[in-house]
Amino acid sequence: MERIGILGGTFNPIHMGHLKVADTVQRSFYLRKLLFVPSYIPPHKESSDIAAPSDRLKMVELALASSPRFIPSSIEIRAKGKSYSILTLKKLKKLYPQALIFFILGIDAFLEIDTWKEYRKVLQQCFFIIVSRPGYRLEDARSVLEENYRERMVELSESERIREDMLQAYRLFLLSMNSIDVASTEIREKIRRGESVREMVPQAVEKYILEHRLYRNEND
Repeated sequence: MERIGILGGTFNPIHMGHLKVADTVQRSFYLRKLLFVPSYIPPHKESSDIAAPSDRLKMVELALASSPRFIPSSIEIRAKGKSYSILTLKKLKKLYPQALIFFILGIDAFLEIDTWKEYRKVLQQCFFIIVSRPGYRLEDARSVLEENYRERMVELSESERIREDMLQAYRLFLLSMNSIDVASTEIREKIRRGESVREMVPQAVEKYILEHRLYRNEND
């Protein structure tokens, strides 16, 4: 049975941290493909500083151009409206009815899962891979769910590889890894100040941002 990862987010813009997470998870969980799913309207974020969906999707496409296992998906952008995970998962399960689906997200996002639309149904639809982030404690993931979910959590190191028997015993995987300490907010702020973001995003993404004058003040 093929294994498919889903890495959703605003990708405003996509950066090296996203790619490091994707590369680590793909190897650790033997994913045949990993879908990058930019949101149309993220339900939990202020939209005033978010680039147009078409621009964010294009940057994802540019960042993944040389990685055949990493696939940009426009499923949420085509749907328009607010991008709820429960709806996206239902569509993806129809597209890949025989696949094991792994939902990938950072611990910072997971700590807010009880604010998601029908989050208990989301947890039942797929496996979760919860990735460490600088400034957050991975073990805090256990505090936001009921005991029956906590019993099905296990922690993995970056170098570990998933075993088949673990997929029978667990549904939520806490992945501790040496994350690249970079955030989209920091990238946007540096761009507004006219500073280089060359080490933070793929070269093609930086070029696109500069050519299309993204994240600049209106009077720049």
